[in-house]
Amino acid sequence: MPATTDDARADLAALCARGLDWGLGRSRDLPDLTRARHAAVLVLFGVLDAVPALVAGSGAAPVPRDLDVLLLRRASTLGSHPGQIAFPGGRLEASDAGPVAAALREAVEETGLDVAGLEPLGTLPAMPVPVSNHLVTPVPAWWTRPSQVAAMDHAETVDVFRVPVAELLDPANRANTVHTVGATDYRAPAFTVGARLVWGFTAIVLARMFDELGWAGPWDHDRIVQPEL
Repeated sequence: MPATTDDARADLAALCARGLDWGLGRSRDLPDLTRARHAAVLVLFGVLDAVPALVAGSGAAPVPRDLDVLLLRRASTLGSHPGQIAFPGGRLEASDAGPVAAALREAVEETGLDVAGLEPLGTLPAMPVPVSNHLVTPVPAWWTRPSQVAAMDHAETVDVFRVPVAELLDPANRANTVHTVGATDYRAPAFTVGARLVWGFTAIVLARMFDELGWAGPWDHDRIVQPEL
């Protein structure tokens, strides 16, 4: 477990260097890999502002209490993943030099952050998102100099906010969602933090990263929550 935010940054950089296996089941197979659209998201960690994190529960936090991750809520009117909590990001464009450039460009467009205060740490393997036939590359990054963030276009983004990582790791806030494909039920990780439910692609990325980083502790895998669709 990281003792300081510097340790957390080092853990994240090492994870990018060695990579990981998402360990996904057949429910994540893309309908047409040859026509998959490529996208990238910014998974931004760090001390995102000067407001102390209020972490519920007792005992020592599994990570520094000032360690945050930046998330946003998508507009409910969007055609794909409406109303979901997500990372900043979007599709790669022809002008993008690669996933890192695309994630940074999209994050600026969506949140107004200053990329001069960010340190991209690398990339993780692309993850399939079958519902929209995307291959999405997570780009972990570290916030070296915080800047103001806000929803830039309310037709796409309702809110931009930081979440303490210790809150996400609290066993009381861990759960699974269940969806059925054919005759098979598939479980996927979720996080319940206050009134917010983090599920789908975003929760899968965070949960798998936390496991691989050694930050996650035991939690009740039989706790089921279902998003309102």
